[in-house]
Amino acid sequence: MANDTLEGNRRLGAIPRQPASHTGLISAVEGTLADFLAPQIAALDAIDPSLGGFGRTARDLVMAGGKRLRPTFAYWGWRGVARPGTPSEPLLPALGALELMHTFALVHDDLMDDSDTRRGRPTAHRIFGARHGARFGTSAAVLVGDLCLIWADQLLARTPLPPATLLEVRSRYDRMRIEAVAGQYLDVLGETDPESWSVERALLVARHKTASYTVQWPLDFGLALAEVEDAEVAEAYQVYGIAVGEAFQLRDDLLGVFGDPTITGKPAGDDLSTGKPTALLMLAQRMATPAQRDELATAEIGRKAQIIAETGAPARVEEMIRARVTEGLTALASAPIDSEARSELIELATVATQRPA
Repeated sequence: MANDTLEGNRRLGAIPRQPASHTGLISAVEGTLADFLAPQIAALDAIDPSLGGFGRTARDLVMAGGKRLRPTFAYWGWRGVARPGTPSEPLLPALGALELMHTFALVHDDLMDDSDTRRGRPTAHRIFGARHGARFGTSAAVLVGDLCLIWADQLLARTPLPPATLLEVRSRYDRMRIEAVAGQYLDVLGETDPESWSVERALLVARHKTASYTVQWPLDFGLALAEVEDAEVAEAYQVYGIAVGEAFQLRDDLLGVFGDPTITGKPAGDDLSTGKPTALLMLAQRMATPAQRDELATAEIGRKAQIIAETGAPARVEEMIRARVTEGLTALASAPIDSEARSELIELATVATQRPA
């Protein structure tokens, strides 16, 4: 099976050493995903035609664009320490697995937040709910997320690496998944009693829900794929990963309130409508006047956004983003990694934290 996968990866062509805006890498990962998913859907369709439709919906969610940041961070984490001349094609199944795991997380997160759209398209529970009602939509979305997580395991297992190396990669992948689930639970818990939350608590959630599986663990994943043990690099990747990952979530908090839905692909104000205690909202409550604080509790979504802006909290969040990016880049500056990988990771810090969507 591993040889078949490797041969399929070779057909995609080598990953360019300097992909223009990472498009070469993204195309290679998406090609691997498409090749993997086609027979999976055919197998479902062979059981029952309705399952083929279920599988195609899952596939469409996986292939619906997105920034593909997790496989990109993993790739450059690998490149930072990989021996010169090491072929990159064998990594593609592992990189694709990260994107499947991400789809699992998105589908379940959208369900928990009751979001209508993602990437400009209906969310999974809305797609299925339109067919057979809301309860069916909820159940089917849970199953779509589960299916993507199973597919991620299957694709990761096809990575053509020595068994001991793949076992270590799998260990880090498992820790990444556990931490993401823990962060998601804390996120949901926060909505039950937002008044007891704090900026510090919101940042803890950001670290474990987003920073860990968006930047920190993918970099560590790449280090394991390279079969390299380097404590200095691991420490630099961890500091950079947590700092840039938190900045990524802080940017997401701002976009969730002030972003343009035609660009973000998500409705503005979702976090405000659910009462999610983000760092932005916690800061706004801390910085608000008593009158503003009272109004925040009862105002309509549009007015809440206006009050948050008036408190100065968005500017403070921008400062927090800049400070974290600086912290991450400082850690990266002295790390003993490939110079090209360092340059790409510097660029990725900007891509992840200064984005419009």
